[in-house]
Amino acid sequence: MPYDTDPRLLRAFLAVAEELHFTRAAARLYVAQQALSRDIRRLERELGAALFVRTTRQVALTADGARLLPLARRVLAAHDELAATFRAAPERPLLVDVGVPIGTAHGVLEAARERVPDSCELVARFHSGLTGAAAEVAAGRLDVSFGRIAALPPAVRAGLEHQPVRLEPMAVLLREDHPLAARPAVALAELAGETLYAAAGNPQTAEWTDLAERLFTGRGIATAEPFPEIEGSQEFVRVVRKRGWSVLASVEFIEVPGMVLRPLVDPVPLSPVSMVWRRGLRHQGLDALRASARELAEKQGWLALPGNAWWLPEGDARVMGIRG
Repeated sequence: MPYDTDPRLLRAFLAVAEELHFTRAAARLYVAQQALSRDIRRLERELGAALFVRTTRQVALTADGARLLPLARRVLAAHDELAATFRAAPERPLLVDVGVPIGTAHGVLEAARERVPDSCELVARFHSGLTGAAAEVAAGRLDVSFGRIAALPPAVRAGLEHQPVRLEPMAVLLREDHPLAARPAVALAELAGETLYAAAGNPQTAEWTDLAERLFTGRGIATAEPFPEIEGSQEFVRVVRKRGWSVLASVEFIEVPGMVLRPLVDPVPLSPVSMVWRRGLRHQGLDALRASARELAEKQGWLALPGNAWWLPEGDARVMGIRG
């Protein structure tokens, strides 16, 4: 008996032996009856034994066929076990922090979902800032996040990879009755003497508060006093309206009833957004996110600098690949 019998031939034998009918066996294997008969004849030649007695009315096992049946079952079971052991496990869901269900990160996630097969799951998470999310990424509880990577400590950045996604123009959220609310845009100089909420007191968003303080320095703009972390857009709206804050934001922001969003100009302050993931992570969902981010950045001009004056800290400019 040969030692290299093709498992396909044994599967053909097993199907006929269990069905005792060539037509039904061929249908079970999704092959033509002629091909099935050819495989049985080949197996019989290799083994040097007739395995079936065929008449016009029935198919029956020979003594050699009956002897082969339990052996074929064991061989095929072992073959299936071997295949299952070394078959690549399906990819786990990729956990993606988008902050809020609007804006840059959410747009990248939605575009990436269009690229992947149904078997690849991209699950959204809603952390309030990259400082907090980066710790979750490093611990393996989160896979991808978005934000200002230049503000992270060097030890944290060492365990991360990133891809520049967007230079987001910044804006200010004002009460409808604010003197500047009627303007189509607000010059930074016009905010002198104002106090703006910039998430001070929330350790999860330290990178945003730091960016705000750098922007406000020398311009007479104050940062609102520290306030505990506000979780969720609904609670954010409630607190902001109750306290009457003006808010430093980006040009894509959640809607707050009774308030208006106005872009900042002269210069245009930029919020650097990178996609950030754990160093060494490999996942087809990550590939889709990176491709979508590149495509959107190119189509929307997300990484192009404004034609007029703009502002961005030097360290952030280097990280985002801006020279000069």
